[in-house]
Amino acid sequence: MKTTLAKPGQIEPKWYVVDAEGKVLGRIAVKIANILRGRHKPTYTPQTVTGDFVVVINADKVVLTGKKETQKSYMFYAGFIGREKHLGVPYFRQKRPAFIIEHAVKGMLPKNRISSRLVTRLKVYGGNEHPHAAQNPEQIKL
Repeated sequence: MKTTLAKPGQIEPKWYVVDAEGKVLGRIAVKIANILRGRHKPTYTPQTVTGDFVVVINADKVVLTGKKETQKSYMFYAGFIGREKHLGVPYFRQKRPAFIIEHAVKGMLPKNRISSRLVTRLKVYGGNEHPHAAQNPEQIKL
């Protein structure tokens, strides 16, 4: 039996739409990361981008379990002493709702060069509308 490896440009990517309303952040992030990598396909090759595009809508309505809604914070560091900033989930829900899902999915991708190309295939929107109707995305239930 011969193993076939996918080559770049050989796989035609599909587009999927995921509705994040009422879904748990970690569970939806794992499934999105697997679709971006292409692990749901029989032609999955780790060193090649074989995944699909994912459009996430209603990112501001994603659910965090336990006390994460009030206790979880994201740290940003400017490079100077005493210049680190901690921002909580309520801030990002109001200002940048896409950041919460993007950060979770990016953390579940491999830490190498291929992950930067995979992150560009993730499109996250806070509301119910998205500008990718021309790609005929397929609704997927996670």
